[in-house]
Amino acid sequence: MTPDQIRLVQDSFREVVPIRVAAAALFYERLFAIDGDLRALFPERDMTKQGAKVMAALGFVVHGLDRAETILPTVRDLARRHVGYGVEEHHYPIVGQALIETLAAGLGDAFTPPVREAWKAAYGLLASVMIEAAREVQIAA
Repeated sequence: MTPDQIRLVQDSFREVVPIRVAAAALFYERLFAIDGDLRALFPERDMTKQGAKVMAALGFVVHGLDRAETILPTVRDLARRHVGYGVEEHHYPIVGQALIETLAAGLGDAFTPPVREAWKAAYGLLASVMIEAAREVQIAA
């Protein structure tokens, strides 16, 4: 990611924070609309707590993008835990699609093409690190 992309992601995320509860709800609505089978990975029916977790994790990653080396160990740990939850490699593009659609809806006109590309780059980085860590778990098993 370029410094400009990092800035765009961080600046746009500041606009998401005030609407984080609605954004999280929309994210899961989009996720399950794209792939209803993913609902089985979430045994809790009240997704409010799960939504708070995903927004906190997203905030952690977004705020650490300019010092990625400090957040990557936590991101790898998160990926390893997700393997235990049943998350598979083919789920990552679906999550990315749901995230981009959520941001587009939540940010409206502020979700410009450069902001979209910056978020795609950020998610691409996150997903690639998580997929690599998940593969390590699967190889070790």
